[in-house]
Amino acid sequence: MIIRQVNLPSLNTVAIASQFNVGSRNEQTGQTGYAHLFEHLLFKGSKNAPDDSYPQQMSALGARFNASTHFDYTNYYLTIPAQALALSLFLESDRFTQPQLSATTVKNQQGAVLEEMATSIDNQPYIRKAMEFLLSQVKGSQYGHAIIGSKQDVQSASAAELNAFHQRYYRPDAMQISLVGQLNDRSADWLTKYFGHWQAPTHPQDKFSKIDLGTKTNAIHAEIIDTRGPWPALLLAWHTVGRQDRDFEAISLLQSYLFQNIANALTKASLANPPHMLSYSVPLTMDNHGVTNLVLVPRANTSLDELNQLVSTILKQVASQGIEPNVLCQLKSIALNDTLINFTDSQQLAIHLSNTASRDKFLPLTQPWQRINQVTSDDIKTVTQQYFIGKQVRLDLLPPWYIRWGKTLLEWLPQGMAESLEEWAL
Repeated sequence: MIIRQVNLPSLNTVAIASQFNVGSRNEQTGQTGYAHLFEHLLFKGSKNAPDDSYPQQMSALGARFNASTHFDYTNYYLTIPAQALALSLFLESDRFTQPQLSATTVKNQQGAVLEEMATSIDNQPYIRKAMEFLLSQVKGSQYGHAIIGSKQDVQSASAAELNAFHQRYYRPDAMQISLVGQLNDRSADWLTKYFGHWQAPTHPQDKFSKIDLGTKTNAIHAEIIDTRGPWPALLLAWHTVGRQDRDFEAISLLQSYLFQNIANALTKASLANPPHMLSYSVPLTMDNHGVTNLVLVPRANTSLDELNQLVSTILKQVASQGIEPNVLCQLKSIALNDTLINFTDSQQLAIHLSNTASRDKFLPLTQPWQRINQVTSDDIKTVTQQYFIGKQVRLDLLPPWYIRWGKTLLEWLPQGMAESLEEWAL
């Protein structure tokens, strides 16, 4: 178990963040969604805090607490009054090492997860089909299925199977725990008292390697039709690298330059008359893979092909010319400021420390920034050429035929008329 402590005496709270090296990548065939389901269950009973005792006790303390599941890991975090640190560490240890999973509890949380699946994915236009299409690009790898899992696997999970999942993956040698806030001389003793007895199992942790897509990274163009879709949209994606890769920082800065910061290249290229009503990009970052993505919703008189051409032109320009030194400096400043803003919040700092990559375990705060600061314009050109040019995955998100027909008609109308009709419709 890796322990990190940051004493901030001026605070009257302590943030605790615990992260385990278990996520959807560890799930076996027929058990997709188990990591996320188990995350829910760890709030619903342990040996010394049965049923809803944990959330009730935390609420009584005025604590903030939550958790999240990812491809590579699951994290649990809370902020509590400083005087409740010993009690909180006891409760964390109890639920991590001695969860009590009854058939009734499992059934209740299966229902909660299925409701979450329906609300966030299945009841939203395009989401399920688009997600499955992107995941199919890495089928057969550790990232070949969704974090939330399949409905069938979640429904069929049993308490015995989930207990076995816990025994295999919740282990001290797969855990990072961070404490940030008003600590005292006994903090280390309490960590030893409540976690020191926890023995690692004899079987080794799962090991994973970088995904090599090979020829699969050639340009792909496909479409999905959803009868609930209100308007067409364009989803673009590029398979890149994970956070352990030497190209990760250059790609992160490139993503910021292209699509994310407030003065990104896409915005600048279309400032006078934006061809899209909406754009957003939420890159996926895993240990051994990454996906840059962009969703564009076109204006009435703009086709999906035109939006695609706009993005392609920007990428080709970066691949041939790179980024101006002053712009690259600004991007690095933005990255540093974003990180520092997170560090002003004790809980975010604790989460960051518990999510330290293995290559940064000795210098978790400074080493990532040092790598960012070393990125050059030539590095930006190189990763653009290697991961973006000719490697685009394009997915057209299409509504029912009558909306597509009306949209096509608007594209042929004079711009002023199309914009007037668009404004009226909106």
